[in-house]
Amino acid sequence: MKEIVEFLIANNLTISTMESCTGGLLASLITDIPGASDILKFSAVTYSSEFKIKMGVNPETINKYTVYSAEVSKEMAYNISKYTESLIGVGITGRLTSNLKEEKSVDLCIYDRRFDKYYHTYKKLEKNTRPENKQEVITEFIKLFNSTIKDN
Repeated sequence: MKEIVEFLIANNLTISTMESCTGGLLASLITDIPGASDILKFSAVTYSSEFKIKMGVNPETINKYTVYSAEVSKEMAYNISKYTESLIGVGITGRLTSNLKEEKSVDLCIYDRRFDKYYHTYKKLEKNTRPENKQEVITEFIKLFNSTIKDN
């Protein structure tokens, strides 16, 4: 995370996050790095659909695709960037535990407002505990950020 924060600072980029299943872990890890106040504009933990909607996610998107979808993570990333005027918006939604019908998975989207581009990843989560799966999501964020934003 240190490299990402330093990259954002060096390139005068700002970031905001709208996290659901990670409960703000990404924002917390960003704020662990000195200088993060220069780049992190805002973070929202929208664990409920109600607050995803209040933060701009279209309820029809949730109804059509479910709250655990690429479409919702895309709207989360876009709307948090728009709301905060950040150049980078991150949307994270998923399931950290499973039941018989649904697998553990995450949809993660990074929106780059400079180029109006979306970068998405889907990951099936394999760990046994919620904290371990949250760490997997962070690892996926780092991979996606480094292969997209950092490489542009």
